Amino acid sequence: MLTIDNLSAKVGGTAILNGLSLAINAGEVHAIMGPNGAGKSTLAYVLGGRPGYEVTGGSVTFMGQDLLGLEPHERAAAGLFLGFQYPVEIPGVSNVQFLREALNSQRKSRGEEPLSGGEFLKLAKDKAGLLKMDMEMLKRQVNVGFSGGEKKRAEMVQMGILDPALAILDETDSGLDIDALKIVGQGINAIMRQPDKGVLLITHYQRLLDYVTPDFVHVLAAGRIVKTGGPELAQLLEAEGYESVAGEMAA
Repeated sequence: MLTIDNLSAKVGGTAILNGLSLAINAGEVHAIMGPNGAGKSTLAYVLGGRPGYEVTGGSVTFMGQDLLGLEPHERAAAGLFLGFQYPVEIPGVSNVQFLREALNSQRKSRGEEPLSGGEFLKLAKDKAGLLKMDMEMLKRQVNVGFSGGEKKRAEMVQMGILDPALAILDETDSGLDIDALKIVGQGINAIMRQPDKGVLLITHYQRLLDYVTPDFVHVLAAGRIVKTGGPELAQLLEAEGYESVAGEMAA
């Protein structure tokens, strides 16, 4: 599904990713952990196509296409979803309006018919229900006046409506209390735990992985993956910190 081969990138002239390689197959959940400044968010932004992130080497193939050769909206239409650590507010635009336009734009690019207003509202209600979000919330302006937990739940509703093949979730657990974390974790499982989908979770902490159990956990340091394991690796990092893999990080 996603193959990253020896990817290098810089931001503002500073090298951040340094020969990172990773493969995600359909049906798999991968988690990336690492200290601050390791390049976790940079990886997410490079894959999403955010301006200002310059790829200096390597390649990325997604669903058989050269991902780096696609514009951000083309990557989204191809089935890639990027969840932000800090979802932005869009004053003057309702969630319902925003999500319907986004979905129908993607459907158009794939040669599919747009959903009618009634069809879309039924879909939105179903996905909002997975995240225990009232439809009245979706009638409000995008993220305006939302708490941190509400923003993350709204973003997961967006993911459910757009139905991507691959979700890259950058610190989705950031700012969530215990109840919201459980709801978001259950939502990720319900939407993305499918044999034809993949997930890349970027996180600092084990707590999200208590609800979304990864198939693989990777430690990212100095712009490259230095260690890979199963869920037990995340538990080790939670208990002992990155000192437990200091040898691999220094190699």
